[in-house]
Amino acid sequence: MAIDALSRGLSVVLLEKSDFGKGTSSRSTKLLHGGVRYLAQGDIRLVYEALSERGNLLKAAPHLTSVKRFVIPVYSLLDRLKYTAGLKIYDLMSGKLRIGRSRFTDREDTIKRLPGIKQEGLDGGVIYHDGQFDDTRMLIALARTCADMGGCLLNYCGVTDLRKDGDGKVAGLSAKDEISGAEIEVKAKMVVNATGVFADQILQMDKPGAAKSIRPSQGIHLVFDTDFLGGEDALMIPETSDGRVLFAVPWLGKLVVGTTDTLRESPDTDPRALEEEVDFVLKTAGEYLAKKPKRSDVRSVFAGLRPLAAPKEGRTMTKEISRSHRVIVSDSHLVSIVGGKWTTFRKMGEDTVKAFAEVTGTQLPEVSRPIDRLHGYTLEKDGHFDAYGSDAAEIKAMAAQKPEWAEKLHPNHPYLAAEVVWAVRNEMAVNVEDVLSRRTRLLILDARAALEAAPKVAELMAAELGENGTWVEDRLKEFAKTATAHTITPDEKN
Repeated sequence: MAIDALSRGLSVVLLEKSDFGKGTSSRSTKLLHGGVRYLAQGDIRLVYEALSERGNLLKAAPHLTSVKRFVIPVYSLLDRLKYTAGLKIYDLMSGKLRIGRSRFTDREDTIKRLPGIKQEGLDGGVIYHDGQFDDTRMLIALARTCADMGGCLLNYCGVTDLRKDGDGKVAGLSAKDEISGAEIEVKAKMVVNATGVFADQILQMDKPGAAKSIRPSQGIHLVFDTDFLGGEDALMIPETSDGRVLFAVPWLGKLVVGTTDTLRESPDTDPRALEEEVDFVLKTAGEYLAKKPKRSDVRSVFAGLRPLAAPKEGRTMTKEISRSHRVIVSDSHLVSIVGGKWTTFRKMGEDTVKAFAEVTGTQLPEVSRPIDRLHGYTLEKDGHFDAYGSDAAEIKAMAAQKPEWAEKLHPNHPYLAAEVVWAVRNEMAVNVEDVLSRRTRLLILDARAALEAAPKVAELMAAELGENGTWVEDRLKEFAKTATAHTITPDEKN
């Protein structure tokens, strides 16, 4: 949205109460996809839109995206016919942005692609293609693109109130620097409430007693070593016991398995996986994998809340609620964007900025095009440094300056000390979690390894930020609580 507004000549201030991507944006399945499930539900418009955006993002950020091949295991002739036909339609809907052809493959090839699949009764598999990405590295690239275009971005700066003019129209806001405690006033021609599952809190600031616009739905993911599936292809289970799909996707050297769909009554800044959700994912994955995963096999668990637009009366199951987005303009001219999904963020931003004319009476230049390229755009492939794009060369140069900066944060993972210094200097990292969860992805991939790496990260950050030993101690206590929430044990109760 900020990029769209800047491209039309507007000035933009973006405020984030926590760190960029602290909530739902960092806890996705890491897929850029049209949504096979939405096609089955008949949400054709959403699938068309998402497939178009998927194709454009793969072009705009080759350092953060890739094409991933998925295999649906088939155990009956009916399933073979149903999924082959459905995915042919999925291909056709991609049009000129199609990234691969779906097809049926035999039992032998399916086992070759998914060595860990349950073979009993296996007839073959249906192959299709979708996009994969690193969600928070994408978010950082978007933020840096905004900054390159002249936007002002502030993390750890939460909105405390909306400011209105004499006619009761929103004309700005008050905010608080969560670190220094400083109060900030921002005047604006248009204020946008793009706070995901917390949108209703801002709507209540605008109009106490306003109807709820969001229905939070929790989804969790479990992370395992890749040997549970084997190979490079991903597994898609097309119909779970709760009517959703389940993915097992190789990502950054691990296997991400999820997700669930659990209605939550109120949003949480740091949601935790429920015991029954963990059991559900383990049970469902175990029905399709030859080696059944156990709690002790989980390297990390993360939970996120989908900001589903409140459903129409009579629709109570979250899986039935469309992932389409909706732009709401209040009587006060507060603009809210609710619903939506990662893949369609650009279209969500475009539709939101169009409300500027309604709010201000000023027509903006018509800009309706894909994002050409994001900060760091590069076609080079360089291991985990891919996520930095063209910035990777500078990080490597930093590592060459000091031997200690060339050291790994953890012996079992590729991240270097230089990346911590880079994150503080160039990516607005403030806390240990910022670095270990969202600038690198260590906490998401391996929570215990992240906990072991935390002291080194805290010391590096303290040196850069001019902080002392007390700061290090406090930050490590905070991170220990966070890391614990990302781990499970065989007898843990959530």
